This record gives sequence, C-alpha cells and structure tokens, in this order.
Amino acid sequence: MTNFTVGPVQMDEETRRIGSEQIPYFRTQEFSALMRENEALLRALFDAPADSRAIFLTGSGTAGMEGGVMNFFTHDDKVLVVNGGSFGHRFAELCAIHEIPFTEIKLEFGKPLTKEILSQYENLGYTGMLVQLCETSSGILYDMNIVGDFCERNGIFLFVDAVSGFLADRLSMKEMHINAAVTGSQKALALPPGMSFTVLDGTAVSRCEKTRPRSLYFDYQMCLKDGERGQTPFTPAVGTLIQLNARLRGIEKSGGISAMNRAAKERADYFRRRIAHLPLRMFVAPENASNCVTALCPARPDVGAHRIFEILKDEYGIWVCPNAGEYADKVFRVGHIGHITQEETDKLIAAFEDLARRGIL
Repeated sequence: MTNFTVGPVQMDEETRRIGSEQIPYFRTQEFSALMRENEALLRALFDAPADSRAIFLTGSGTAGMEGGVMNFFTHDDKVLVVNGGSFGHRFAELCAIHEIPFTEIKLEFGKPLTKEILSQYENLGYTGMLVQLCETSSGILYDMNIVGDFCERNGIFLFVDAVSGFLADRLSMKEMHINAAVTGSQKALALPPGMSFTVLDGTAVSRCEKTRPRSLYFDYQMCLKDGERGQTPFTPAVGTLIQLNARLRGIEKSGGISAMNRAAKERADYFRRRIAHLPLRMFVAPENASNCVTALCPARPDVGAHRIFEILKDEYGIWVCPNAGEYADKVFRVGHIGHITQEETDKLIAAFEDLARRGIL
C-alpha cells in the first residue's frame, strides 16, 4: 500500500530500521543526553526563544492539545477558539471539558481567518487564543502572522496546534508571537503514532508554574522538572524518542526547517499542477492551502468522495484521507508529508486518470 494520508505517514528506511531494534532501558545518562539533544533540536525547528522548553508526552496530538489547555489556562482566563473544522472544534470541546471560559470564532468550513474577522475581538479582554496552523480536516492554512500580530497587540497568550502543519508550513514562534505550539510524531516527523511534542516559551513555562491541573499524567510542572535532567516523569515511548533523535539530526543535516518547508511545497505544487486536467477541484483556494495536504472535491455531483477513497484503497493499493460527517461524500484529502517519492505521486495521479477513463471520476 502507498500512503497519502496525513498521518500516520510513510516512514523512511532508517526510521523503520531503528524501530526494529530492542528498546533499551531509559533511566540512564545516555538516554538523558539524547533527550536534551531532542529538546534543543525541536526548539531550533520551532524557531523558539532562547528560554523555551519542550514537553515530550506519550499520547497523540490530541493529548498535547489537551495538556496545553489544562496547563496554560484556568477558569480565570477568557479564551478565543478558532473553530473552522474538526480540530478547531476539538479545542472548543477541551475548553468546555476543563471549564475554561471561551468564545468561538466560527468559520465557514475551508474559509480563511482574516484581519476583518479578528478585528471584532480587539480590546475585549481576551487572555488566550487557540488556533490551528493548518485545519487538517479542510486543508486550509491560517495566516499566523495575522494571528500573532493580533495576539501581540492585545496581550493574548497564543497556543497553536501545529500537529499537521509543522515542517510542511512555515512556523516561527519568535516571529509569529507564538507562546506554545504542539506537533505529533506521526505527521511530517514521519514517526510511529503515539507521541506529541510541545515547545513552550518563557511565558508558557511561567503559566505552567502557576496552574495546578487536576491530573497527574498531564502535569507540565512535573514534565519540566524531569526535563531538566533529560527525563520524563513516566515511561515514555522510548523507541519513538530514539527514532525522533535520528529524524531531527537528519533534518538538521539536510537544511533544517526551510528545506522541509520547501520540499513539502514542491510536492504539493507538483501534485496540484499535475491534476489540473482532471475532474477534481481544490476545496480550499490555492493561496490559502496548506503544503501538508490537498483537499479535493469530485467535479461531478454524482461522484461520492468516500467511494473514491474506497476504490483507490481496494483496487489500486493507495490510501488517501477520507472526510467524516457532512463532508464524507464531498471531500477527500491527499497528504504531501512523510517519505513520499515523485514516482509514488505519479502512481496516484495515474490512478485518478484511470478512474476518469473508466467514468468513475
């Protein structure tokens, strides 16, 4: 099977090789040194301030989202939540569960967050903002420069879900005034699923020192304290952290974050250019589309998007990303992250062309 989903994605040979090895004992100086290096490399990729720290949580990207909500905010906050799809809605759910007062900025699915929309929330006493870098369910990329400037101007703490967009789309914590950002192991880092990584600036660290979440496992004070010695409070996904170290070193050697962003953009642009003749249309305007994924709609109203997903899987050995809910039969998505070659992209395009010839598309 060839995997064009947005997670888990295809892993390179070295990552798979490391995953086949025996998992070592981790309460050692050697593992602590590896973890300190992981933290330094992640901070560099997030372009985080000098006083930043990293949290390594054994749990998926949603665990990192929930951990951030629990540790950065309390019932005394007043939070803005950008809800433009499944993952924006998830932030709203988390705020409701943990009794964080919030206001939703409800966007039409697949539409951008603009200066005009944000202007409605100026000087209203908001203390926090939760937003996706890329809303994966629609494939839209939010303009983090606009968001960051708004938050800086209003003294708002900014927590960004960069689970899918990290490494594919440009992200700079320093330039975009981001206080904390989270990503997941199974996206562009191309590791097995099951870990999330959150980078915190000094302000975020201070917030963690003042909050007391009603949780043992999600207590970031404990994570930060153990992180000083290169450890985690509880047993982490040790093998994945070793794979992470190899991936981060490889990314650094290959040109760092700019090279990763460029490669994802080239893959996305190549795919979008090559399917222009097919009866498919991009769900998101090209200028607002993330590099990590392309959301597509069949041009013919009688063609179901989920049926395309099933035929590609069953007859062509290719996975793409289906959508759920009301968009299940309207939109499917093609990922551009992970270890994907141009030959594999050509294989997917050829499958679409064959579906068109067969009258299915």
